[in-house]
Amino acid sequence: MYLRASEQHALRGIFALLAESQGEREIRERIGWALLDLLHADQFASFVWDAESGSFGRRVALNMDPANLDRYAEWHQHHDPITFVLQSRRRATRVTEVMPQRELMRTPFFNDFLSRDGLHWGMNLHAFHGERALGDLRIWRCRGRGDFGAHEKALLDLIEPAFAGALERAQRVDAKPAAAWPQLSPREQQVARAVREGLTDKDIARRMEVGVPTVRTYLRRIFGKLGIERRSALAGWTAPGSDR
Repeated sequence: MYLRASEQHALRGIFALLAESQGEREIRERIGWALLDLLHADQFASFVWDAESGSFGRRVALNMDPANLDRYAEWHQHHDPITFVLQSRRRATRVTEVMPQRELMRTPFFNDFLSRDGLHWGMNLHAFHGERALGDLRIWRCRGRGDFGAHEKALLDLIEPAFAGALERAQRVDAKPAAAWPQLSPREQQVARAVREGLTDKDIARRMEVGVPTVRTYLRRIFGKLGIERRSALAGWTAPGSDR
């Protein structure tokens, strides 16, 4: 496989970041930015499949509208004609390999979701540890760039073992509260404990003598570090040294 000098440089950077000790959400976000550059792509999303709930969650997205992604979470993922087929491949796969582009463009999934953010040509990689889904990489290009090819697929497959290994290591750590809690700053720990007490954002802001936007910034950071997405998950999360 021939690699241009720019690709060699980009791959060195990707392998270096995948070797670092970091949270699984940070891994997926950082590799997303790197892949947009390496693969000359425009949009990126990453989810983790939860077999118990039967849904994709813990999203990371770049250059996509959050409101459109909310609609995906609520409805479109349950009427998705391509992703489960792509997931079953367990290797880098172009969307056009599982559904012709003309056929995809006739679906509500394309017209009501993908096209709203300019997603036209896609490629996915779904990483697994045995039968457990670790996380995926969904890379998209706008219409004018043209489809991905065999070379881009080979680049993504080259990255897959390191990506899967990094996620598996990070998720082992994230599964242990005692290991995840120290990632929070003292102020973030204070906010997390207040949420567990049932305080609202306004209550927390009053207690900490900060603005409500500052509290929400802390919450976003906490969610990212602990690998959760909802306030309810934080409310039920047991912190080291707590009474729960």
